[in-house]
Amino acid sequence: MALESKKSRLEDPGAKLLDSLASSWNQYGRAVLIALGVVAAVAVGIVLTLRSRAAAEEQAAGRLAEASIFFWQGDYPRSLQMARQVAEQWPGAPSGIDAHRLAGDDQYWMGNFKEATAEYRRYLDHRKTGILADAVRRSLASSLESEHQFKEAAATYESLVGVFDRATSAEFLLAAARCYAQLHQPREAEQRIQRLLDEYGETPSANRGRIMRAELAAAPR
Repeated sequence: MALESKKSRLEDPGAKLLDSLASSWNQYGRAVLIALGVVAAVAVGIVLTLRSRAAAEEQAAGRLAEASIFFWQGDYPRSLQMARQVAEQWPGAPSGIDAHRLAGDDQYWMGNFKEATAEYRRYLDHRKTGILADAVRRSLASSLESEHQFKEAAATYESLVGVFDRATSAEFLLAAARCYAQLHQPREAEQRIQRLLDEYGETPSANRGRIMRAELAAAPR
């Protein structure tokens, strides 16, 4: 009777499956538990990291907001000091990166164009696209021109043509022409003026472009 029961059990497909599962668990169960533990630890680590980053960004954003208030009040040294602190203390946070933009604006309005250019470049190293990045490139172009780096300033101005509205794009072409005039390259300046008149002839910058072209024609070469 016992022999028949054992034989019946061995011939039972369900019993075979259970035996196979039991054997597999004995062989791989510990590895599975370890793997699940690792996954759980990684998940907890991710959650804690995200919370830490959110807390850091909240602190950085609050500090940067204070720096912005001082900027709009015209207290550029105080604003610059706080912006630098944000950039140094939270370098990887979004507000830490944005602090370079504000520091650049502070330096620009204090007449420190070389330092402003450096801060704008630091921002653009991290943020290469987007509305704010385009606005920073505009500031960079103006800072480069003020720094008498006319060739790079002209190229930066021209790269922004068509990115903003028509009136602003016309201003960029006029600014590029102005930079080439400063480089004593009247032919390059005239080419930008001609493009300004052809593509943005209805803008106020076009009228100033006509005046500039007349001045270039009258200048000795």
